[in-house]
Amino acid sequence: MNATDQRRNGYAAGQNSTPMICGDAGLLPNVSNGCILIVDPLPVKREVLRNSLAPLDHKVVEASSTAQAFEIIRSGNIDLVLADALVPELGGTGFCRVLRNHLNTRLIPIFLLADNPDPDEEALGIASGADDFLIRPLQPKAIQARVQATLRHKVMLESVDEAESVLFSLALSVEARDAAIGQHCQRLATLSSSMGVALGLPATDLLALQRAGYLHDVGKVAVPDSVLFKTGPLTPQEWAVMKQHTTRGEQICSGMKSLRNVLPIIRHHHERWDGSGYPDGLSGEEIPLLARIVQIADIYDALTTHRSYKPAYTPEHALEILQDEARAGWRDPVLVKAFASTFPFIRNSEIQAHSSLQALAAALKQAKFELVHML
Repeated sequence: MNATDQRRNGYAAGQNSTPMICGDAGLLPNVSNGCILIVDPLPVKREVLRNSLAPLDHKVVEASSTAQAFEIIRSGNIDLVLADALVPELGGTGFCRVLRNHLNTRLIPIFLLADNPDPDEEALGIASGADDFLIRPLQPKAIQARVQATLRHKVMLESVDEAESVLFSLALSVEARDAAIGQHCQRLATLSSSMGVALGLPATDLLALQRAGYLHDVGKVAVPDSVLFKTGPLTPQEWAVMKQHTTRGEQICSGMKSLRNVLPIIRHHHERWDGSGYPDGLSGEEIPLLARIVQIADIYDALTTHRSYKPAYTPEHALEILQDEARAGWRDPVLVKAFASTFPFIRNSEIQAHSSLQALAAALKQAKFELVHML
């Protein structure tokens, strides 16, 4: 197996993902009446940002320095922080590190804002714990959508039990180790659930697919950076360490009864149809159906996303590769065909965001789930 195959099939994906919440108003959590903190030394910039957020039903407070921001955070419940990357005293990266390293503030979402694109500055900001790095001028509707999606994510973390919240936070921290791979987990949850809807799967399976989108690679928390981010081919010993992330992830999540349907996905999403995968060398329908679905979505997203070892392929090229791998015996040919049938939804993000998610919302509502869903 060459380096590209190794990395694509064993690589953890996704930097801080911001999960979208699926469905209509009946399934959306209430994210109004939140409290957003703007941290910027320039009043004019704070005013522009405040005006952009005005249509949302949130309280907005302001600080001109990190010291003032800490006082505000200590004195009240802040749901989201929007900070200038060059904010006085600590700077945006230092500010993020402090918040991330304190138990009471480590889960507060943080956006850093800059006036000019700087890949090094952006990478440093994400590495320090920022959930997003935005470049001015900001489009009001775009920042409103990001804020709402992030606050829904925060509601989701607060709505599940504490142990499960820790697991999801751990999974997101794994993604945050690599700022280059984007919102992989959010996309994987969407792709997998869209396939589940197309296949007519029950709501319990759709929920498992959504959760697996975030937790499938949580075991990579145990993979050393020297292996996870190696630019060249992995040695046999390094590859053996990389492959252990499936069983380690299963072990990490095994204590949660609510994740019992997710465990087989975590363990088996790198098995192959012909039995040449890992960790158990399962073949054909021995591989759990949901693991096969997540595997196809995972590979498609890896192919269509820029990685350090390859450019982003077009959706059409990625689909061709999946079909080639199905013919080679690596992937479930029936599921790859089903994936191809959902391709119009996947290829057109607007259609995907409305049609397939409406179907998913209806399925979840019919099953009477009263849970915040991560999609």
